[in-house]
Amino acid sequence: MISGERMETYLASLERGNTPLLDQIEKEALETNVPIIRTQTQGLLKFLLALRKPMSILEVGCAIGFSALLMSEYAPAGCHITTIEKYEKRIPVARSNFARAGREEAITLLTGDASDILKELRGPYDFIFMDAAKGQYIHFLSDALRLLSPGGLLVSDNVLQDGDIIESRFVVTRRNRTIHSRMREYLYELTHHEQLETVVLPVGDGVTVSVKLGDKDRHSSEVLYG
Repeated sequence: MISGERMETYLASLERGNTPLLDQIEKEALETNVPIIRTQTQGLLKFLLALRKPMSILEVGCAIGFSALLMSEYAPAGCHITTIEKYEKRIPVARSNFARAGREEAITLLTGDASDILKELRGPYDFIFMDAAKGQYIHFLSDALRLLSPGGLLVSDNVLQDGDIIESRFVVTRRNRTIHSRMREYLYELTHHEQLETVVLPVGDGVTVSVKLGDKDRHSSEVLYG
């Protein structure tokens, strides 16, 4: 695999960039140590949005609203985004950023624990972006699949944990072992689930892109792979 800091820097230099407001919000996030999606992940999201053209997006993990605003900017006109955040200090910042962008009508922010909120949602959604607590992804998966429309995309960020995912759990620091084991379980489920076709991409800190198969697609897969 071709990788390394020089390659990442070169690839980042090819990005066209974002709107001035998104650039400003990204700058503010970096200054206040709020984690946001990396440059390569931003590029991947833009590509997938242009390809899939979703009209309904669900985001699990809003933070200060950067990724929701990026998706709203690059999704088709009329697309609605529902995003979830439970960290109280970030909620007003996200609302303020949505107002700055004039996107209050296009983005609905639900506050509280995603585990509870996901169970109450009905969907369907064309596109789900998973970017919350990494140890909880596996617990969100069943509801995400229920809410995702056939042919819809489930995109999960930060799945490679800065490379720690390939290490033995005994090499990983004790406080990260639960997250490590749960992420490995999540990746296995994504890549072996009969309803999904998944690719794991070494983009940013690792991204999975999964498409939900319809009944016809699943039948074709069974015939192909026995």
